[in-house]
Amino acid sequence: MQTKLYIDGRFTEALDGSTFDVINPANEKVIASVSAASAAEVDTSVLAARRAFEQDGWRDTTGKQRGEFLKEIANGIRLKRSDFARLETLNNGKPLPEAEWDVDDAIGCFEYYAQLAEELDEQHSDLITLDDANFTSHAVKEPIGVAAQIIPWNFPLLMAAWKIAPALAAGCTTVLKASEVTPLTALKLAEVINDANLPPGVVNILAGLGADCGAPLASHPKIDKLAFTGSVATGRQIMKTAAEGIKPITLELGGKSPLIIFDDSDVEAAVEWAMFGIFWNKGEICSATSRILVQDGIYDAFMARFIEASAQIKIGSPLEEGVKMGPLVNQAQYQKVMKYIECGVEEGARLVAGGKRPANLVEGYYLEPAIFVDVADDATIWREEVFGPVVCVRRFTTEKEAIVIANDSEFGLAAAVISNDLARCDRIAAALDAGIVWINCSQPTFTQAPWGGCKKSGIGRELGPWGLNSYLRTKQITRYCTDQPWGWFLS
Repeated sequence: MQTKLYIDGRFTEALDGSTFDVINPANEKVIASVSAASAAEVDTSVLAARRAFEQDGWRDTTGKQRGEFLKEIANGIRLKRSDFARLETLNNGKPLPEAEWDVDDAIGCFEYYAQLAEELDEQHSDLITLDDANFTSHAVKEPIGVAAQIIPWNFPLLMAAWKIAPALAAGCTTVLKASEVTPLTALKLAEVINDANLPPGVVNILAGLGADCGAPLASHPKIDKLAFTGSVATGRQIMKTAAEGIKPITLELGGKSPLIIFDDSDVEAAVEWAMFGIFWNKGEICSATSRILVQDGIYDAFMARFIEASAQIKIGSPLEEGVKMGPLVNQAQYQKVMKYIECGVEEGARLVAGGKRPANLVEGYYLEPAIFVDVADDATIWREEVFGPVVCVRRFTTEKEAIVIANDSEFGLAAAVISNDLARCDRIAAALDAGIVWINCSQPTFTQAPWGGCKKSGIGRELGPWGLNSYLRTKQITRYCTDQPWGWFLS
């Protein structure tokens, strides 16, 4: 198990010897003690990334060369697929099949950006049509430079892939900070990167506390771009930091996504997608459809089946076969979610299922899926992101009413609609204030498609060519191409 930091092509401990414990949420026991990076390690990493970019020639590599490195990383993850999945499960608490899914997605992400990197060689220059024959002009795309990347704990390996792969494809170098809650698969990814013989300094992977490591990384003067996935509060602070340095930024923050179910829907299919939308990954998903709106005509039938099916979810050790929901990621998150559940009851919402520890699980941060109804517009659990297996369900009557309720949120990451009327689905998709809209499903995510939100859910897009472009900048090159004198000052 890798517990050291990866800086300038070497695994190293923190200079002051600091470490922090990593906990298995299934049994609350320490599984590793990891080196804790601070400002000193951040500075060393950023300077190494700067040197690799400017002096060692990474910025001058071809897309084909970078694509080969990306494919090598993908192959390295594939060879250790079971090790990555088990480590992710031990550290995060997600069931092993979910972890295996995440590992496969990470492999696919590196392979996809390997392809886009190679295509950059053919898209280097765009000729610009001018209205003056004395000049020619073209635009070129160049790597933006050194990227600071900070990832959350809910999809540790996959979020590292989402950040590192497009940055490398574009020709950038990077310093990635893994969450102190779930650093183990990111540090193991460093082993794969090292084995792929990536030049020293191109990728640096740190683990450390936010104040000690994340803050100095975000504010480092030698950083050219910031990319962050996490809470609105931290994202707001990072945005302020980026503004001080006039740095480009990508933010993927919180969500309170709606799922609208019309009464022409198949109840069984609607329940399946509703459960997947909020209970997958224990509800620890920024895009979780945690506000469900059900039309009057099927509300009672939907609720009866939704409660019944949710009660049948197998909760337990994430390494146990058949388990569909493991523990929440740590004690702090467990306590936070429990406070939201208590708040929901205190504010008058009706808890009709779950919301407590399973009786047979005396250790670990386990929680039965919680379903609330009769939730007021201004209820805390309706307005704020819980980030756990907690869902609020409300009924609606008209299409217009559903749209108004769905859009009445400070968030705008994702939304979903279920109906057999596809024309209506298209109308709803166009009307929803969200960066991602699912029709007759919830949560499927594809590397080829853009990911990101509006309002307080963030700025910019990841994945697809949009994710690659966020690590590129455009330069105009214009040439005076005639022997005729310009003749303005000298005639």
